Amino acid sequence: MKHKLERVGTNYIPVRNVEVSAAWYVEKLGGELSYKDEDKAIINLADQSFFLVRAKDHQTANFIDKHGEEQFSLTFEVDGMEALVEIHQDFMEAGIIVGEIENRGHAGRNFVFQDLDGNKFDVWSELARK
Repeated sequence: MKHKLERVGTNYIPVRNVEVSAAWYVEKLGGELSYKDEDKAIINLADQSFFLVRAKDHQTANFIDKHGEEQFSLTFEVDGMEALVEIHQDFMEAGIIVGEIENRGHAGRNFVFQDLDGNKFDVWSELARK
């Protein structure tokens, strides 16, 4: 193979209300709004572009695993345990729905948070690539 996939450029996130969701991603997560119309918004966050796409009610980017548990489809990384604890606290203070910091039996620790539409995201205390 001559060429390889270089990076993930865009993630698409289903939302009910583009205006409200875009404001949430900017205010709560520190994203930067780069485009918005009635059907979509582009938020730049964590060196990615997130397209918030107006979808039907009850649509999320989550999936159900073989044990019947709803799972996130995306993990954000922070640089170390101190950063994980700090952002976990910041998210709680901002009123974001967050889970407990977990030990999943691998390096580092994680927690899950949700956006306004119930899209779940993971945060991991390790940087996969430095």
